[in-house]
Amino acid sequence: MAVRSFIDISPDSHFPLENLPFGVFEPKQGKPRVGVAIGDLIIDLSVLEEIGHFRSPEFENQNVFSKQSLNSFLALGRPAWRKTREILQHLLAAETPTLRDDARLREEVFHAQKDVVMKLPACIGNYTDFYSSYHHAHNVGTMLRGPENALMPNWKWLPVAYHGRASSVVISGTDVRRPQGQTKAPDATAPTFGQTKSLDYELEMAFLIGPGNSLGGPVPIDRATDHIFGLVLMNDWSARDIQAWEYQPLGPFLAKNFATSISPWVVTLEALEPFRKPLPQQNPEPLRYLRWKDDFTFDIHLEASLQTSSMNAPHVITRTNFQNLYWSIAQQLAHHTVSGCNLEPGDLLASGTISGPAEESRGCMLELTWRGANPLKLPNDETRKWLEDGDSLTITGWCGGDGYRVGFGEVTGRVLPAASSP
Repeated sequence: MAVRSFIDISPDSHFPLENLPFGVFEPKQGKPRVGVAIGDLIIDLSVLEEIGHFRSPEFENQNVFSKQSLNSFLALGRPAWRKTREILQHLLAAETPTLRDDARLREEVFHAQKDVVMKLPACIGNYTDFYSSYHHAHNVGTMLRGPENALMPNWKWLPVAYHGRASSVVISGTDVRRPQGQTKAPDATAPTFGQTKSLDYELEMAFLIGPGNSLGGPVPIDRATDHIFGLVLMNDWSARDIQAWEYQPLGPFLAKNFATSISPWVVTLEALEPFRKPLPQQNPEPLRYLRWKDDFTFDIHLEASLQTSSMNAPHVITRTNFQNLYWSIAQQLAHHTVSGCNLEPGDLLASGTISGPAEESRGCMLELTWRGANPLKLPNDETRKWLEDGDSLTITGWCGGDGYRVGFGEVTGRVLPAASSP
């Protein structure tokens, strides 16, 4: 049964009392600070902190909720995260009078989501992008090398990844300017410079690191979740023609560094716990440092919608699920640190494109149109091989509970024309 709050929450809201995702918001008056979403509202944790609701040992006498990022809170670890959730679920419960019966305090604590500006939830020092969806990797490999050699020899042995650009991670709603770079046609003798003609989205999810690990100190896989705070939605915008020319031998560079969009609300592992599923058996069996008998995934429904400048409403073009990832978040973190790499609070680790076995579950235009060979047909009779200027792409996701949803909101971005050539 759904937990009851004194706040009126729609059954299809992404933010019931069971969720309580964290973010950073800027009200009309004052600086950005930490908040939690509940229904259509945001609860201002800095106000509750100021009047003494977070003075237990878990918070180490720190004021973390008046900061302009979640980093200080992330660094405190799971005892503080759980205590915060416990306090908030009590204060927001239907039978608790503290906020329910104090109109003046409610006016200070609550903000309408429509009246604030959402900021990046964390100061992201480092960003890593994995390549963990079997169906995505197999589809892309089939295009490049044929089905017999679709997966590279290492793919089922380790979570493949590359280090991305943290400075161009942007919050949902930020416009994305079409990038420029070098491309080379297959029959050309030399590359040319210009704007990408193959702009793509990638439906992904990502998780934020809480407490880090020391340099040289790997995180054992059965302790990985001690370092994971929660998940966000991600669109890792990609310029496929730029990537095709530049990626050998070191991987993507300009094709990925111009923008990566994330959703503003971070859904905690505690909120996702009811939707935890066992990780399917992997073949071949991973090496010992990647094995954990309690490893898991989550049942998260994911959708991507496209709206062109001439459409009145968005049209769903991808339906997939987080369970389509082959490598777990625990395996990703354990592999990332096994070399001794030190993760830090606020670091962002992304899943890579999440695709499923069906055509409608492909998580990018590259797969949906098979490199442009099968254009996507839209309800208004437009077609798309790749994203065009004026297009808006929105990703959303949620878990379905008994009479409630635990959702992530959305991450959206609109494509702007390229800048003037240098």
